[in-house]
Amino acid sequence: MNDLKRNFRSLLYVPASRQDFIAKAHTRGADAIILDLEDSVASAEKSQARVELKQSISLVRKNGATVFVRINSQSNQQHLDIEAAFLGNAFGLYVPKANVEQLQTIDTFLTRMEASHKRQSKMNLVALIEDPAGVLDACRIAKCPRVMALSVGGEDLANALGAQPIPDVLQHPKLMVHYAAKAEGLLSFGLLQSVVDFNDTANIRAAAQRAKQHGFDGATCVHPMVVPILNAEFSPSQEEIKWAQRIIIAARESSFGAFELDGKMVDAPVVSRAELIVSTLK
Repeated sequence: MNDLKRNFRSLLYVPASRQDFIAKAHTRGADAIILDLEDSVASAEKSQARVELKQSISLVRKNGATVFVRINSQSNQQHLDIEAAFLGNAFGLYVPKANVEQLQTIDTFLTRMEASHKRQSKMNLVALIEDPAGVLDACRIAKCPRVMALSVGGEDLANALGAQPIPDVLQHPKLMVHYAAKAEGLLSFGLLQSVVDFNDTANIRAAAQRAKQHGFDGATCVHPMVVPILNAEFSPSQEEIKWAQRIIIAARESSFGAFELDGKMVDAPVVSRAELIVSTLK
């Protein structure tokens, strides 16, 4: 399957040191699990989490979820994390503090490992952009080898700016990175704000709806109660599906490039949008 054809509506962070969370992760319904070796793991626990990573990856993918590993940004730990994720057969890596040089170095390291282990499929990278330099360099980051998606770490970006992680601060840089991803045909993950209160489901639902309207493909979350909200909001509604099916049928029956349906003009971009909606159902 083409990696960009997979569903990535919900990506659930799970601390790689918490075996109690890992044991239940496959039941949460997330399209992807991100086993986190970085922020959610205490320094004293990182080595053991890395040792257990292969088993953890196997456990969390039991119901078919795609598995990423978020590696540490420090170079003295990063290659150890990458090697453990590779040997555990993770689908890809979440790369924090992403920059071009770092991503190129990771690509070189993975290429050597793939050759030595005769791995047929390439590991994918999600570039997590967390500082102003990364935002301004997002177009180059999107062109790096293996990068399949871009995302913004809103809290870290706000800290780097000396700002508050409010929607007015985060919307513009998040859209800049989103446009960079889409310009290269990549996936784009995120909401146009920081959502740290996972109990505020109404706010999360509204944020997901808005992100979908802008063309984001899905979003990460840190609590399983958010997963069904993201799955629902980043999926086509029944109304959208019915509209798209009617458009496609009408386009097939029309002998003109543009035609009228329900009092509205329909032309090639509208038909393409309808076809895209229907394609997500396959």
